[in-house]
Amino acid sequence: MDIFLLFLGFFFVLLGIIGSFLPVLPGPITGWIGLLILHLTKVIPMDWTFLGITLAIAVIIWGLDYVIPAWGTKKFGGSKYGIWGTVFGLILGIIFLGPLGIIIGPFAGAFIGEMIHDSTDSKKAVKAAFGSFIGFMLSTGLKFLISIIFVGLYLSKFWDYKDVFFSTN
Repeated sequence: MDIFLLFLGFFFVLLGIIGSFLPVLPGPITGWIGLLILHLTKVIPMDWTFLGITLAIAVIIWGLDYVIPAWGTKKFGGSKYGIWGTVFGLILGIIFLGPLGIIIGPFAGAFIGEMIHDSTDSKKAVKAAFGSFIGFMLSTGLKFLISIIFVGLYLSKFWDYKDVFFSTN
C-alpha cells in the first residue's frame, strides 16, 4: 500500500505543476495533496508543522492568484472599472475560452472596463490591460515556482526514506 501511496503522491505533485497553468486545477494545493499523501505512508513520519506551513503557503498562493492580476491593472493606472473588468474577464475567459481565456479574459476585461470608465482614453485602457497581463504572468510564475518547490520537497522526503521503501526484507 505504501508503494501505491508513494506513486499517487508523486502524481499529485506533478499534477500541481500542470495546475499552475490550468485554471481548473489549483496547482500548489494539488501539489500539497501529494505531500500529504506521502506523509500518509507508514514509512514517512507525519510532520504536522511541515504540512501546516506548506498548506498555508499553498492557500496563500491560491488566493493571490485571484488578486495579483487586479493588482497589476491598478499598478499600471487602471481604475476600479479596470480592476473589476480583470476579475470578470478572468471568470468569463475561463468559462468561454478555456485555458486560453486565462490570458485573454483578464486583458480584455481590463480593457473593456477602462473603456466603460473613459471611452476617450484608449491608451490608458491598453496600459491597464497590459498591467493585468503582467499580473497574470506574475501569479502563474509564482504558482509554478511553489509547485516546483513542492516537487523538490517531495523528492527530498522520499530520498531520506528510499531505502525503507525498497528494502528487500
